[in-house]
Amino acid sequence: MPITVHFATNRALTGPGDVLASYSADIVPPTDPAAITYATAFVNDADLTGDTVGAVTAIQNVSRGGFPPEAIGDLSDPGRNLLVFIHGFANSFEDAITRAAFNTQWLSGSNVPGADTAVVAFIWPSLGRVLSFPIPTADYQTDQVMAGQSGPHLMSFFANLLPLAQAARAKGRRTALVAHSMGNWALQAGLESWFAHGNGPATLFDEAILAAADERSDSLSFPRLGRLSGLSRVASHVSVYFSLSDRVLDVSRIINGTERLGQRGPDKGSDPTLFPPSIYRMADCTAFRDFDFNFANSHQYYRRSPGVRDDIAAAVAGIRRPVA
Repeated sequence: MPITVHFATNRALTGPGDVLASYSADIVPPTDPAAITYATAFVNDADLTGDTVGAVTAIQNVSRGGFPPEAIGDLSDPGRNLLVFIHGFANSFEDAITRAAFNTQWLSGSNVPGADTAVVAFIWPSLGRVLSFPIPTADYQTDQVMAGQSGPHLMSFFANLLPLAQAARAKGRRTALVAHSMGNWALQAGLESWFAHGNGPATLFDEAILAAADERSDSLSFPRLGRLSGLSRVASHVSVYFSLSDRVLDVSRIINGTERLGQRGPDKGSDPTLFPPSIYRMADCTAFRDFDFNFANSHQYYRRSPGVRDDIAAAVAGIRRPVA
């Protein structure tokens, strides 16, 4: 049965929105929310055991500037919880959609009540180059610039998502965010844009999951609602998944000259005043080796490690437990 992935993207179109090849690596203008494409993709089944994602079989219900009616109906009354996914760097347009489908598929197969989700993805214009060692610095920096420039578009996406999340919550459903890798760089830009444009606190997410975050380690405590410091104003709970075994973030630290949030967690992460345990949860995944560990996979533990996947499924469902 095909997996449904609703999405919004600030990739510029070079042709019809229902054609996969039309989604370029260029970015739409930052001041034109109507340039953002919203649509629904269908993906065939992934091979979870083989850790192989599926393929996009169709794109339908294309609209500009807001969710199409079909997506509004599905996301506001999904009959299950909602998953919002922001992908990392080195993801093509198709990669981002199939990864979103893969994530919701393993969540639904986790046997954790409440982890079955409808999924909506925000897809920013990564070059989609293959991740390898050594990481091509120019490609990495191009992706980082694009993620940062996606802030106004992500703000617009959040504004369109908010009433749908509220409608779903009124029916007893939860909304969880999973931002992976450089998706956290896009997220901080979106949050800064959200507050800079006068938007106040809002319960966009019941749980915000920051997985292997390729973002500054001081981001969650940045002054004046900068970077990710305003996240707790739009998310009831925040879970930070990090690993000192993440070889990709070792390279990112060298390129950026600063430790990454996904390496040791946030600066002063054990300070309960800065990070109240009632809101923040720090999940150290350094010791997990229950998957094929190599350079690229060390950065993908959030979806490759069965132990971490089970823990994330519990967080999506609202079960906050120690990582083991």
